[in-house]
Amino acid sequence: MKKVFLASIAALTASASFAADLPSRKGPPPVLVPPPPPLLWTGFYVGGNIGGGWLDSYNRFGWTGPTWDGGSKSGVVGGGQVGYNHQLSPLFVVGVETDFQGTGIGGKHSWVGVTRSVDWFGTLRGRIGVSVLSPQLLVYGTGGFAYGDIGLNYGWLGSLRQTGTGWTVGGGVEWAFLPHWSAKAEYLFTNIGAIEWGSVFAGPQRVHVHTARAGVNYHFDWAQPAPILARY
Repeated sequence: MKKVFLASIAALTASASFAADLPSRKGPPPVLVPPPPPLLWTGFYVGGNIGGGWLDSYNRFGWTGPTWDGGSKSGVVGGGQVGYNHQLSPLFVVGVETDFQGTGIGGKHSWVGVTRSVDWFGTLRGRIGVSVLSPQLLVYGTGGFAYGDIGLNYGWLGSLRQTGTGWTVGGGVEWAFLPHWSAKAEYLFTNIGAIEWGSVFAGPQRVHVHTARAGVNYHFDWAQPAPILARY
Protein backbone atom coordinates (compact mmCIF):
# COMPACT_ATOMS: atom_id res chain seq x y z
CA MET A 1 0.00 0.00 0.00
CA LYS A 2 2.80 2.30 0.90
CA LYS A 3 4.46 1.59 -2.44
CA VAL A 4 1.25 2.42 -4.33
CA PHE A 5 0.84 5.73 -2.46
CA LEU A 6 4.43 6.77 -3.18
CA ALA A 7 4.02 5.84 -6.84
CA SER A 8 0.89 8.01 -7.09
CA ILE A 9 2.67 11.01 -5.58
CA ALA A 10 5.54 10.59 -8.02
CA ALA A 11 3.15 10.39 -11.01
CA LEU A 12 1.31 13.55 -9.98
CA THR A 13 4.58 15.44 -9.51
CA ALA A 14 5.84 14.38 -12.94
CA SER A 15 2.53 15.43 -14.59
CA ALA A 16 2.69 18.89 -12.98
CA SER A 17 6.30 19.35 -14.08
CA PHE A 18 5.45 18.31 -17.63
CA ALA A 19 2.49 20.71 -17.78
CA ALA A 20 4.65 23.57 -16.56
CA ASP A 21 7.06 22.95 -19.43
CA LEU A 22 4.32 23.19 -22.09
CA PRO A 23 4.05 26.53 -24.00
CA SER A 24 1.24 28.82 -22.85
CA ARG A 25 -1.68 29.33 -25.18
CA LYS A 26 -2.52 32.70 -23.61
CA GLY A 27 -0.98 35.55 -25.61
CA PRO A 28 0.54 38.74 -24.17
CA PRO A 29 -1.80 41.68 -23.48
CA PRO A 30 -2.45 44.21 -26.29
CA VAL A 31 0.25 46.84 -26.66
CA LEU A 32 -0.62 50.48 -27.36
CA VAL A 33 1.73 51.55 -30.14
CA PRO A 34 2.20 55.33 -30.45
CA PRO A 35 1.24 56.77 -33.87
CA PRO A 36 3.92 57.96 -36.26
CA PRO A 37 4.98 61.58 -35.80
CA PRO A 38 2.21 63.76 -37.30
CA LEU A 39 2.87 65.86 -40.36
CA LEU A 40 3.19 69.37 -39.01
CA TRP A 41 0.84 71.35 -41.30
CA THR A 42 -2.11 68.97 -41.76
CA GLY A 43 -5.42 70.18 -40.30
CA PHE A 44 -7.88 73.05 -39.97
CA TYR A 45 -6.89 76.51 -38.78
CA VAL A 46 -8.42 79.90 -37.99
CA GLY A 47 -6.73 83.26 -37.49
CA GLY A 48 -6.60 86.99 -37.88
CA ASN A 49 -4.47 89.52 -39.75
CA ILE A 50 -3.69 93.21 -40.03
CA GLY A 51 -1.66 95.27 -42.47
CA GLY A 52 -1.85 97.93 -45.11
CA GLY A 53 -3.01 98.26 -48.68
CA TRP A 54 -3.29 100.61 -51.61
CA LEU A 55 -5.80 101.00 -54.39
CA ASP A 56 -5.02 101.43 -58.08
CA SER A 57 -7.91 102.46 -60.34
CA TYR A 58 -7.96 102.87 -64.09
CA ASN A 59 -10.72 105.07 -65.47
CA ARG A 60 -12.15 105.90 -68.88
CA PHE A 61 -13.82 109.13 -69.95
CA GLY A 62 -17.12 107.95 -71.37
CA TRP A 63 -17.38 104.56 -73.02
CA THR A 64 -14.95 105.19 -75.87
CA GLY A 65 -12.68 107.91 -74.48
CA PRO A 66 -9.05 107.67 -73.33
CA THR A 67 -8.05 105.71 -70.21
CA TRP A 68 -6.30 107.51 -67.35
CA ASP A 69 -4.65 106.36 -64.14
CA GLY A 70 -6.74 107.27 -61.10
CA GLY A 71 -3.72 107.15 -58.80
CA SER A 72 -2.98 105.09 -55.69
CA LYS A 73 -4.81 105.55 -52.39
CA SER A 74 -3.66 103.69 -49.28
CA GLY A 75 -5.17 102.64 -45.95
CA VAL A 76 -5.30 100.04 -43.18
CA VAL A 77 -6.47 96.47 -43.86
CA GLY A 78 -7.57 93.90 -41.26
CA GLY A 79 -9.66 90.76 -41.05
CA GLY A 80 -9.74 87.02 -40.48
CA GLN A 81 -9.14 83.76 -42.29
CA VAL A 82 -10.18 80.10 -42.09
CA GLY A 83 -8.47 77.27 -43.94
CA TYR A 84 -7.32 73.68 -44.21
CA ASN A 85 -3.86 72.30 -45.02
CA HIS A 86 -2.92 68.83 -46.20
CA GLN A 87 0.75 67.85 -46.07
CA LEU A 88 1.46 65.56 -49.01
CA SER A 89 5.02 64.82 -47.88
CA PRO A 90 7.62 66.32 -45.55
CA LEU A 91 8.31 68.83 -48.35
CA PHE A 92 4.96 69.72 -50.02
CA VAL A 93 1.79 71.21 -48.53
CA VAL A 94 -1.49 72.06 -50.30
CA GLY A 95 -4.56 73.75 -48.88
CA VAL A 96 -7.52 76.07 -49.26
CA GLU A 97 -8.25 79.34 -47.46
CA THR A 98 -11.01 81.93 -47.35
CA ASP A 99 -10.63 85.36 -45.80
CA PHE A 100 -12.66 88.53 -45.30
CA GLN A 101 -11.08 91.99 -44.94
CA GLY A 102 -12.30 95.37 -43.84
CA THR A 103 -10.29 98.28 -45.21
CA GLY A 104 -9.76 102.00 -44.90
CA ILE A 105 -8.44 102.24 -48.46
CA GLY A 106 -9.72 105.23 -50.41
CA GLY A 107 -9.25 108.89 -51.28
CA LYS A 108 -9.95 111.70 -53.70
CA HIS A 109 -8.09 112.30 -56.93
CA SER A 110 -6.76 115.84 -56.72
CA TRP A 111 -7.62 117.27 -60.15
CA VAL A 112 -10.88 115.58 -61.10
CA GLY A 113 -12.44 115.41 -57.63
CA VAL A 114 -13.38 111.72 -57.87
CA THR A 115 -13.35 109.77 -54.60
CA ARG A 116 -12.73 106.02 -54.83
CA SER A 117 -12.82 103.51 -51.97
CA VAL A 118 -12.89 99.80 -51.17
CA ASP A 119 -14.57 99.26 -47.79
CA TRP A 120 -14.27 95.47 -47.76
CA PHE A 121 -13.23 92.50 -49.87
CA GLY A 122 -12.85 88.75 -49.55
CA THR A 123 -11.15 85.85 -51.29
CA LEU A 124 -11.39 82.07 -51.73
CA ARG A 125 -7.97 80.72 -52.63
CA GLY A 126 -5.91 77.59 -53.09
CA ARG A 127 -2.46 77.39 -51.54
CA ILE A 128 0.61 75.33 -52.40
CA GLY A 129 3.80 75.50 -50.38
CA VAL A 130 7.16 73.91 -49.65
CA SER A 131 9.07 73.39 -46.41
CA VAL A 132 12.64 73.58 -47.68
CA LEU A 133 14.70 75.36 -45.03
CA SER A 134 12.88 73.90 -42.00
CA PRO A 135 9.78 71.76 -41.28
CA GLN A 136 8.42 74.72 -39.30
CA LEU A 137 8.82 77.20 -42.18
CA LEU A 138 6.36 77.13 -45.10
CA VAL A 139 6.90 79.21 -48.25
CA TYR A 140 3.74 79.30 -50.38
CA GLY A 141 1.96 80.74 -53.37
CA THR A 142 -1.77 81.38 -53.45
CA GLY A 143 -4.50 82.40 -55.88
CA GLY A 144 -8.21 82.20 -56.59
CA PHE A 145 -11.53 84.04 -56.58
CA ALA A 146 -12.04 87.57 -55.17
CA TYR A 147 -14.99 89.85 -54.49
CA GLY A 148 -15.32 93.27 -52.92
CA ASP A 149 -17.12 96.57 -52.43
CA ILE A 150 -16.23 99.44 -54.79
CA GLY A 151 -17.39 102.98 -54.10
CA LEU A 152 -17.25 106.04 -56.38
CA ASN A 153 -18.24 109.64 -55.71
CA TYR A 154 -18.26 112.11 -58.61
CA GLY A 155 -19.44 115.11 -56.65
CA TRP A 156 -22.29 116.80 -58.55
CA LEU A 157 -22.69 113.72 -60.77
CA GLY A 158 -23.59 111.61 -57.73
CA SER A 159 -22.18 108.48 -56.11
CA LEU A 160 -22.39 104.74 -56.65
CA ARG A 161 -21.44 101.52 -54.81
CA GLN A 162 -21.21 98.07 -56.36
CA THR A 163 -19.91 94.62 -55.45
CA GLY A 164 -17.32 93.54 -57.99
CA THR A 165 -15.83 90.10 -58.62
CA GLY A 166 -12.48 89.07 -60.02
CA TRP A 167 -9.35 87.18 -59.08
CA THR A 168 -6.38 87.36 -56.72
CA VAL A 169 -2.80 86.04 -56.63
CA GLY A 170 0.04 86.34 -54.17
CA GLY A 171 2.36 84.54 -51.78
CA GLY A 172 3.85 84.48 -48.34
CA VAL A 173 5.77 82.71 -45.59
CA GLU A 174 4.37 81.00 -42.49
CA TRP A 175 6.32 79.90 -39.41
CA ALA A 176 5.03 77.37 -36.84
CA PHE A 177 6.50 78.80 -33.63
CA LEU A 178 4.42 76.63 -31.22
CA PRO A 179 2.64 73.25 -31.59
CA HIS A 180 -0.73 74.91 -32.36
CA TRP A 181 0.34 78.39 -33.46
CA SER A 182 1.88 79.94 -36.56
CA ALA A 183 2.66 83.46 -37.76
CA LYS A 184 2.59 84.56 -41.39
CA ALA A 185 3.43 87.46 -43.69
CA GLU A 186 1.61 87.69 -47.02
CA TYR A 187 1.16 89.85 -50.13
CA LEU A 188 -1.94 89.75 -52.36
CA PHE A 189 -2.75 91.46 -55.65
CA THR A 190 -6.54 91.55 -56.05
CA ASN A 191 -8.46 92.53 -59.17
CA ILE A 192 -12.01 93.20 -58.00
CA GLY A 193 -13.25 94.00 -61.50
CA ALA A 194 -14.91 97.15 -62.84
CA ILE A 195 -17.69 99.36 -61.57
CA GLU A 196 -20.01 100.55 -64.34
CA TRP A 197 -20.91 104.20 -63.88
CA GLY A 198 -23.20 104.38 -66.89
CA SER A 199 -22.57 108.07 -67.68
CA VAL A 200 -21.50 109.75 -70.89
CA PHE A 201 -18.89 111.57 -68.80
CA ALA A 202 -17.51 108.63 -66.82
CA GLY A 203 -17.08 105.09 -68.05
CA PRO A 204 -16.02 101.87 -66.27
CA GLN A 205 -13.64 102.14 -63.30
CA ARG A 206 -11.27 99.18 -62.95
CA VAL A 207 -10.02 98.60 -59.40
CA HIS A 208 -6.88 96.78 -58.25
CA VAL A 209 -6.04 96.34 -54.55
CA HIS A 210 -2.55 95.56 -53.21
CA THR A 211 -2.30 94.29 -49.63
CA ALA A 212 0.66 93.43 -47.41
CA ARG A 213 -0.35 91.91 -44.07
CA ALA A 214 0.85 89.89 -41.09
CA GLY A 215 -1.26 87.37 -39.24
CA VAL A 216 -1.48 84.61 -36.64
CA ASN A 217 -3.21 81.23 -37.05
CA TYR A 218 -4.37 78.66 -34.50
CA HIS A 219 -4.13 75.08 -35.83
CA PHE A 220 -6.52 72.35 -34.64
CA ASP A 221 -5.33 68.74 -34.36
CA TRP A 222 -8.60 67.10 -35.46
CA ALA A 223 -6.87 65.40 -38.40
CA GLN A 224 -3.97 63.88 -36.46
CA PRO A 225 -3.73 60.03 -36.43
CA ALA A 226 -5.04 58.07 -33.42
CA PRO A 227 -2.92 55.55 -31.47
CA ILE A 228 -2.74 52.06 -33.00
CA LEU A 229 -3.79 49.06 -30.87
CA ALA A 230 -1.44 46.23 -31.76
CA ARG A 231 -2.39 42.60 -31.02
CA TYR A 232 -0.03 39.64 -30.96
